[in-house]
Amino acid sequence: MSAGHSTLTTLGAGPAKSAAPPAALPTAAASVAAVLATVALTATAAASVSRVLPGSGPTVAAGAVVVAAAVLTLLRPALRAVRSARRAATAWSEQRRTDARRAASEAREDAWTALGWCLAALVLLGAVWFLCTNDRAVQRTFFDGQVIGISLKETASAFGTNLFIAVVAQVLILAWGLALALARMAPGRAGRPLRLLATTYIDGFRAVPAIIIIYLIGFGLPLAEVPFLSSLSPVWFAILALTLTYGAYVAEVFRAGIESVPPGQTAAARSLGLSQSATLRHVVLPQATRRVVPPLLNDFISLQKDTALVNVIGTIDAFNQSKIFASNHFNLSAVTVVAGLFILITIPQARLVDRLVAREQRRGKGA
Repeated sequence: MSAGHSTLTTLGAGPAKSAAPPAALPTAAASVAAVLATVALTATAAASVSRVLPGSGPTVAAGAVVVAAAVLTLLRPALRAVRSARRAATAWSEQRRTDARRAASEAREDAWTALGWCLAALVLLGAVWFLCTNDRAVQRTFFDGQVIGISLKETASAFGTNLFIAVVAQVLILAWGLALALARMAPGRAGRPLRLLATTYIDGFRAVPAIIIIYLIGFGLPLAEVPFLSSLSPVWFAILALTLTYGAYVAEVFRAGIESVPPGQTAAARSLGLSQSATLRHVVLPQATRRVVPPLLNDFISLQKDTALVNVIGTIDAFNQSKIFASNHFNLSAVTVVAGLFILITIPQARLVDRLVAREQRRGKGA
């Protein structure tokens, strides 16, 4: 037994595997050094900002608060990491292997936490430097409070046009996209012409940028004097162009959802006597629609952003209105207002998409 035990130890098995102590102190020390460097950069940036911004007294006080917050936020996990690393070394010397590994794991976790916060602080410092560089030229160009106050009301009112275009187009896109998807999946030889037409349409409109479709429809239909269509307003030209463009994308989303429904569902419905159309309407489409809600919402988020493209045909939307203010004041703060309005409506929808995706994943795991 002793010879075998000695052989295993020599080969690295058994107790030799745990011979090396957990080395967490270098990582903890590196996190402390990174924190001190970040705090020094924060103090330097705060001093620079106090020289640039007006009102030195309040600015200096705000800078001191920022530096103190950085110290408290960044230094605490780094110091915890050092303490845990020392505790790990002590436990290892006392032959308490489990406690040593646990303390070393805690030290590494706290050290990486401190380093992560340091990285975030450096990104924020870069943003502050960018805004304050060149005597606050960037801040005055994009975030001038006076221009924002002057343009906010009219820009927000014009943003209603973007919302109207997006909402109406979404309704039309859903119907048109579903029709294209069903045509793309038309069964048998009788459906071959429909499949060919739908495939050609989808491929063509997905290949052409939306701004070109908007331009062609917004200016082409009035020039061609097409009956009824040529008399539409620019807003409805924009709705028509976006419907034709995004209908191709939504058709592919619907098709993917329909094809994801297990064939056994269709077979079971047909065995119960349901017709092909009834099976599609009552069995396949409800399941497919539930599965494609997240990608549909993603497409509609893109649609809302693309409503800003309608300015090329003269529609007075938020972007066009902001450009008027920008040209009058030689300042782009009004355009920043438009960006903020789009952020306000798109970020909540993006978070909704994330929640729906997570719910579908949980439902799939539960199944």
